[in-house]
Amino acid sequence: MNWIAVLAALSGAMAVAAGAFGAHGAHGQAVEWLKTGGQYQLIHAVAALVALQFAARGPAALFVGGGFVFAGTLYLMALGLPRWLGAITPIGGTAMILGWLWLAWLLASKGAK
Repeated sequence: MNWIAVLAALSGAMAVAAGAFGAHGAHGQAVEWLKTGGQYQLIHAVAALVALQFAARGPAALFVGGGFVFAGTLYLMALGLPRWLGAITPIGGTAMILGWLWLAWLLASKGAK
């Protein structure tokens, strides 16, 4: 079983649920946190599945893990947990950026067309 793909699919579901909650059940700053988290998480869930098609497991793992950390901290703050969690959010963002850089390096080194 490809756990990265399973987690990417669950990440996509989580992103849609967060977006729906943001659109229909949240208020104030929570709406923006849910919207931003959902957008980034969904994009990186799809990116992880695409990366796996290029056998790029490392970047895919960074996309999924980074997406969970980035979006997860925003979701938790939207649910009323302490705002200091926002200090953790950039760790997820950094992981996603590193995933993109690693994927670019892998594709360039394979002579991607």
